[in-house]
Amino acid sequence: MTTYLDDLLAGARRRVADARAVEPLEALRERADQVATPPSFRDALAQPGVQVIAEVKRVSPSKGDLAPDLVAPVQARAYADGGAAAVSVLTEPDRFKGSLADLADVAALGIPALRKDFVVDPYQIWEARVAGASAVLLIVAALDEPLLASLLDEAAQAGLDVLTEIHDAAEVATATRVGAGIVGVNARDLRSFELDRDGFGRLRPQLADGVLAVSESGVRDADDVRRAAREGADAVLVGETLVRADDPTAAVAELVAAGSEHAATPRSERT
Repeated sequence: MTTYLDDLLAGARRRVADARAVEPLEALRERADQVATPPSFRDALAQPGVQVIAEVKRVSPSKGDLAPDLVAPVQARAYADGGAAAVSVLTEPDRFKGSLADLADVAALGIPALRKDFVVDPYQIWEARVAGASAVLLIVAALDEPLLASLLDEAAQAGLDVLTEIHDAAEVATATRVGAGIVGVNARDLRSFELDRDGFGRLRPQLADGVLAVSESGVRDADDVRRAAREGADAVLVGETLVRADDPTAAVAELVAAGSEHAATPRSERT
């Protein structure tokens, strides 16, 4: 049976084919050489405490319209003013109403920008680099292991960090084998859209030493950030709460303050 994720991946492949027909990969790589080196996504997440990755997101498949009139750079500036370490930008156009233009506009602000999309081809990595991104998302559930490893290598060639997303123990093992350095545990299964709020705490101990761990989905407020900190998160990725907030700067600042409470506390001693 075809899943929602399957449909999204098929759409991504179609868009890559259309883009390649207009501009070959080698030409895209040549354009990337002219783009300034972006700030480090990994370094931003590695700072003391639990860092906040704030998301620019107009639509949620599970919730419908969140902020259909959102202006990406305005929203991202509000996040940066609130202390966000990085901004995640949905670039999938059909179901999420995002674009590479959104990514470029956010990256131009100088804050580390993550391309959040359904990446299935090296072409998309170089698109992200040309747009000024600092990192791309790779979803283990969407890729077989050889392709995942190949895309990680392509991202390294492009000078981009990778947030490797997992949902279960088998995917943790895959991420470990390919040497993923930043791993996001998504509490929402993209195939069923079920939310497992205990997923991060269960899977975090299985990640390799030295991996930066990101808690994704289900983080709504300061208490959720504190819980993520206790469970060993280095960062949280937050979207719906922030795009719906009347004051996104204040909403981010509240999450950042909660994350900073653990800045001087070794993870083993967090309670």
